[in-house]
Amino acid sequence: MNTPQPKHQTASEDQGDRYLAVTHEVLNQPPALENYNLYDEDVALQEAVKREGAGNAQSDLKTFGALTGNAATIDLGFRANNNKPEFNTHDRFGHRIDEVDFHPSYHELMSIAFENGLHSSPWTSPGKGAHVTRAAKYYMHSQVEAAHCCPVTMTFAAIPSIRKQPELAALWESRVLANSYDARNVPDTEKSSVTIGMAMTEKQGGSDVRANSTLAYPIGSKGPGQAYELVGHKWFVSAPMCDAFLVLAQTSGGLSCFLMPRWRPDGTKNPWQIQRLKNKMGNVANASSEVELRGALAWMIGEEGRGVPTIIEMVAMTRFDCMIGSSAGMRQAVAQATHHCRHRSAFGSRLSDQPLMQNVLADLALENEAALAYTLRIARALDNQDQEHERLLARLATPVGKYWICKRTPNHAYESMECIGGSGVMEDCIMPRLFRESPVNAIWEGSGNVQCLDTLRAIQKEPETLDAFFHEAAEAKGADRRFDQFLAQLQNDFADISDFQYRARNLVDRMALAMQASLLLRNGDKAVADAFCASRLESNGGMNYGNLPSGTDAAAIIKRATPVVG
Repeated sequence: MNTPQPKHQTASEDQGDRYLAVTHEVLNQPPALENYNLYDEDVALQEAVKREGAGNAQSDLKTFGALTGNAATIDLGFRANNNKPEFNTHDRFGHRIDEVDFHPSYHELMSIAFENGLHSSPWTSPGKGAHVTRAAKYYMHSQVEAAHCCPVTMTFAAIPSIRKQPELAALWESRVLANSYDARNVPDTEKSSVTIGMAMTEKQGGSDVRANSTLAYPIGSKGPGQAYELVGHKWFVSAPMCDAFLVLAQTSGGLSCFLMPRWRPDGTKNPWQIQRLKNKMGNVANASSEVELRGALAWMIGEEGRGVPTIIEMVAMTRFDCMIGSSAGMRQAVAQATHHCRHRSAFGSRLSDQPLMQNVLADLALENEAALAYTLRIARALDNQDQEHERLLARLATPVGKYWICKRTPNHAYESMECIGGSGVMEDCIMPRLFRESPVNAIWEGSGNVQCLDTLRAIQKEPETLDAFFHEAAEAKGADRRFDQFLAQLQNDFADISDFQYRARNLVDRMALAMQASLLLRNGDKAVADAFCASRLESNGGMNYGNLPSGTDAAAIIKRATPVVG
């Protein structure tokens, strides 16, 4: 039998075999949006920071912008979301520990936030631009990963409520405001820095916290600063790994506010028990939980029966952070969409040069810039609460802004995803995460209807809040005919608020638009302000993104919004 001999290959055949392993060259794909400065590449943010009184923080914000745009920092956000927290009820010896185990990336992000004072800076260094600077940092940090910002916000927002009880503030405040992060599940007496969460809502009430059934029993003396034991349940506790919580519970004198630590002063575990972690569609890097309180030790803060007024300042601050977070989600979506379209070509030209795509991108950028302008204006109001106009403005404009900005975010995230196309749906892109996060802020801390009702409550309790709102908006009168007509009609419709609750969404929608337009006309880019008035204050304002009228300088708006990377 003859053995077959190997066939001798020619040079051309060798070359053909090699090409079997290389089918194509990767072309027409954008570089990753990373290793850029989130502050330097955001013109609208820079302008708003200077305008609202934090110009002296430029250097600090540039440094933080470089950190948040670093590829390694961005990677932490992906890792934290790819590794959900896990709940352990007991240790291996059978001791109840109620421990939530997080991926190290989550703790790294928390450390960045706390070391940079996102939970503390306006309280430790109050003054001109303090809230504006902190909001700008939060705006950048939230673009990296939004979910872990929940405990950052609650720790920040708890200070006004805790300060209502000086003896408790003396024990807790310095550790709440420490610019460090300690993730250990140990008694707070062993920590130099702590985090604060809150436990308000229950199954039967939700936002109607006056329907709460959790009961507080005095251990000895009754009243502010005294110790109680809490018995009941909480339907949402965010975030359950915090060191202490502000809790609402019923006493003989009515619904009251309490500070409840995870551990008792003697080092034993406080008997509040996590039942399970919530299985959320978004916000997955953060833990939310259901909890049973089985005689948990807590101390009353504020007057008995005045739980809602005591905690309301915390709620106002958390709602403000919802505005920042949703504005940040918009910014990251715009950055991703404009970056992609700047580098991607189709049908013979770059996407960002094609008129229809320009209309969509510019419209998305308008929404983000208007949200940012509104949010940082409220930050300035918070910096100047000793001025009556600023106090009144913050009281009314916060629920209006929380309602509008947070509600505009989901469709904004979707449209931005569509600009990227199929790649934007893939989980190795940030867009699916932005989309899943987008409804959260609209629902948490009081959904849309709750914000509208709070707007009505503010007007009824302090009619001066509406005067302050319209006085602020009217600062732009005479700058644009469309704005003048829109504002006049809105003020006319407030002449009779007998059926305000039924019309609330329409009125609050228009209040938000009026304020955004006023801010952009007074302070913003001319092309942005003109396009906003044309598209939001006239009849087509309710249509899908991409309905900017002819004559809009879309190219200028897009250039302003696009990060220059690669």
